[in-house]
Amino acid sequence: MSYGPIEKDSFRLAGIYAARILKGEKPASLPVMQPTKFELVINLAAAKALGLEVPDKLLAVADEVIE
Repeated sequence: MSYGPIEKDSFRLAGIYAARILKGEKPASLPVMQPTKFELVINLAAAKALGLEVPDKLLAVADEVIE
């Protein structure tokens, strides 16, 4: 199971930083941008291999379920 920021958004934020630096802003003056969207991914195959049961309610709220 993994809960973390969406990778595509992280790459988008990196592109925004790069564009601002290339336009002449100083890197030290740029604010820290934190991710705002997160995703929950559950790997059922790994859970079964470990002998774990994932509750249905958790599966219902997961963004992605790997079977």
